[in-house]
Amino acid sequence: MTKPPKPSARVGKVPLWRYARLFRRDIISAQPEHLYGAWMAEFRTPFFHSFMANDPELINLLLKERPDDFPKSDRVGEGLRPLLGNSVFLTNGETWKRQRRIIDPAFEGGRLRETFPAIWQAAEAAAARFSAHSDQEIDVEPEASHAAADVIFRTLFSIPIDHRVARDVYEAFQAYQRSQPILNIAAFMPLPRWMPRGFRRTTKRSALQIRRLIREITQQRQREIDAGNAPQDLATKIMTTADPETGNTFDVDEMVDQVAIFFLAGHETSASSLAWSLYLLALFPDWQDRVAEEAQALGECDFGVLSKLRITRDVFRETLRLYPPVPMMVREAQKEETLRKRAAPRGAQLVMSQWHLHRHTRLWDAPDDFKPDRWQTENGQACARNAYIPFSAGPRVCPGAGFAMIEGVLMLAHILRDYRVVLTDHPTPVPVAHLTVRSRDGIWLRIVRR
Repeated sequence: MTKPPKPSARVGKVPLWRYARLFRRDIISAQPEHLYGAWMAEFRTPFFHSFMANDPELINLLLKERPDDFPKSDRVGEGLRPLLGNSVFLTNGETWKRQRRIIDPAFEGGRLRETFPAIWQAAEAAAARFSAHSDQEIDVEPEASHAAADVIFRTLFSIPIDHRVARDVYEAFQAYQRSQPILNIAAFMPLPRWMPRGFRRTTKRSALQIRRLIREITQQRQREIDAGNAPQDLATKIMTTADPETGNTFDVDEMVDQVAIFFLAGHETSASSLAWSLYLLALFPDWQDRVAEEAQALGECDFGVLSKLRITRDVFRETLRLYPPVPMMVREAQKEETLRKRAAPRGAQLVMSQWHLHRHTRLWDAPDDFKPDRWQTENGQACARNAYIPFSAGPRVCPGAGFAMIEGVLMLAHILRDYRVVLTDHPTPVPVAHLTVRSRDGIWLRIVRR
């Protein structure tokens, strides 16, 4: 049976300097094969003591039962602060709780209906852009990035991707992504605040440009809010929501930080999922035919159509299982802990790897196979409850999880209603993890009009 591509695991032990180089190049292939069947693994260096947690009960403890005792580690944040500043993705404690109290109402169930037309329009625009590539071989990752960025700007600021600022942010972000590994030297050893973090010049330049452009559009929105003529989109909702405990709203500086993470989380992750979904459907054309047939239900913009796209939803869920956009999360022990009968010191780094959890050999049936119908089986439903966290879980679950599921399903349905995606002679894509799980050399497919 055809298997979706999976990177080779690291063979044998390696010294820390070698591991750091492998990790910087790709998080996934730097790990040993045995992690796909381990409940927990321990890793010690002179600079940090870490554990990888693949046990669903332990993950539940870290994310749901005692999240305040295991805040997000600053190790990952070290590499992202030039772009994200003090955003909700990086903060902890009372600062994070205040930010979520303001942000979460914008993504409640009723708001999904309100943003649905903007997502629908972006999906229609994405399918229309494929017409320029009919009967051509293309790398679908840039197309997926373009489509995902369009969704973000339409839903956040009510502007399409061809708006000047939206286009400039998108182009600057492409440069940032190319220059920024997910971890830098500070992730591997503690550094004093005054010491340089080793950011590439292009990384800092791109981050500054993105933040300048986001500030421009955020200041414009604040002027519209003050004048009483702002569109009722996600940006307006977030910028006018007061913290129920303090009565304060985000100022422009705080909003720039939040928009930066909305763009990173909402654009980069969605682009990864869409590109891998298209590849998997080219690899398994029988499933592509089922999605295309289901997509005939698309008519006018109607929220109710989502209930008719069950196969498409299961395909997208299976893509998120095999290729979780964010492959790992890191928490830090606030005090000495005992985890699965092992002593974890204060400050221990606790890694939860969605990549390994979603392919765990002791949890999933045929973990490396593409089986969208697994979600209707008893094993699939049990794993969905206990071993499936593409959007994290607990209080820090991604607020846009429901939003992302709608976006992915609509994008697939609109594109595959009109076009068939076919494998090419290009090499099989190799998954690598930088900011998100992407292909090392692109995902090349032939686009054929139906």
